[in-house]
Amino acid sequence: MKNKVILVSSDQLGNGDKELGENVLETFFTLLKQREDLPAAIFCMNRGVFTLTDSSFVSVHLKELEEKGVEVLACKTCVDYYEVEEKLVAGKISGMPYFIDLASKYEVLTIS
Repeated sequence: MKNKVILVSSDQLGNGDKELGENVLETFFTLLKQREDLPAAIFCMNRGVFTLTDSSFVSVHLKELEEKGVEVLACKTCVDYYEVEEKLVAGKISGMPYFIDLASKYEVLTIS
C-alpha cells in the first residue's frame, strides 16, 4: 500500500443500503490502519469529505492513519460545496493540483 494513494469519493463503500455501505467503509479503514505498509496518502473528494467529520465513524480511523504519518487530505472545492470546513476533525484541506501531483507519483486506489 505504500506506493498507493487512496481516493475516497463517497461516505460509504458500494451502492445500496447506506448504513451497510458506511459500515463496510469503516471496516476497510479499520483493517487498513492495522497494516504495516500504509498508503502514501488518502484524498477525500465529493461526499468523501464527510468521512473527515465527526458525523462519520471513519474519521476516527483516518485521524489514526494521519497520526501514523499518512497524509489525509480533503478537496477544498468539495469542503466548500458541502460547507464542512468547521466540521473537519481529521485531515487538511488541499486542492486538485496536489492530488494530480500525487496521482502522477503513486497508483490511485478509488474507494466509492
